[in-house]
Amino acid sequence: MPLIERESRLSVLLTQRTEHLDDHPGQISFPGGRAEPADAGPRQTALREAREEIGLADELVSVVGYLDALAVVTGFVVTPVVGFVAADAEFTVDPFEVAEIFEVPLEFFMDDMNHRLGERNVNGYTLPFSEYHFEHRRIWGATAKIISDFIKTMKNKEISN
Repeated sequence: MPLIERESRLSVLLTQRTEHLDDHPGQISFPGGRAEPADAGPRQTALREAREEIGLADELVSVVGYLDALAVVTGFVVTPVVGFVAADAEFTVDPFEVAEIFEVPLEFFMDDMNHRLGERNVNGYTLPFSEYHFEHRRIWGATAKIISDFIKTMKNKEISN
């Protein structure tokens, strides 16, 4: 979950996947993907995938932690890696995987009025899901769940401090 400071406020860096991909075509996601044998763990996977998908250099990311692992409907287990991206980072999108890169102010996600809960039928099971609508984009599924979990963690820390 890449965070970047712009104009004195934090934003979440997101991508829209291209329509021809097999998994989650056209959906909004974080840079990231499947671990490869050479990856030493979730941190290395996240950095490698960000480098491949959006051209983000490893040295421009300061990894600060991890969120709880999340099983997704496609059978993968995702370990969200939280990191701060240098404000002067430049991006080069891989057009095969990424249709667009954009930022959403963190304060948008902090506002409970922007978070919606719904249900979806998957293989005969009713599953809850989170979603946000930002401008013309629908952010939902695992991406929205990760954001929602992050926001809950942030709000709990604010209360306990």
